[in-house]
Amino acid sequence: MELTKNIQQSKIIKSLLAVILGSIALTISAKIKIPFYPVPMTMQTFMVLFLGVSFGYKIGLASVGLYLFEGIIGLPVFSNSPEKGVGLVYFTGPTMGYLIGFLVASFLASKINNEDNIILILTKLLIATSTIYVLGLLWLGTLIGWDKPIFELGAKPFLLAEAFKILLLALITKKIIKIRNFI
Repeated sequence: MELTKNIQQSKIIKSLLAVILGSIALTISAKIKIPFYPVPMTMQTFMVLFLGVSFGYKIGLASVGLYLFEGIIGLPVFSNSPEKGVGLVYFTGPTMGYLIGFLVASFLASKINNEDNIILILTKLLIATSTIYVLGLLWLGTLIGWDKPIFELGAKPFLLAEAFKILLLALITKKIIKIRNFI
């Protein structure tokens, strides 16, 4: 009985640690800007997908959820905070749809499994990433007006970088899943 309780406590502690580390990794990925044409690239979307693939939907969603909560309460975790604001004001700005899309994308990425071939992995990662952009563009259009070139402003500059990140993650996904299954 005592051994079972200790094992359960150990699993809870490991899960909480993974969630906290996932949130920290997501924050770091938001802050590191890689020069990329025409817009600098962060590794946020890569990390969101990586969390889903690496830890599954529970820890992936919890990590992204904690990250969003930290940002909403005013911690400068988002890509352009604190220089462009913090807290709920920043969260409800132009990037809110993308940030909410992180939750869906992490969940969808968690559905990749070891039996998937590279084409299926690429497809699932493309769909997961697309949800970030669909939700982001829907919110952006609602916020700034549908008369603006929403796709050109909120997606087109990032597509080449996204293709690179999806390809990179697809190439290492099988190894990630093997490690996850081993642990």
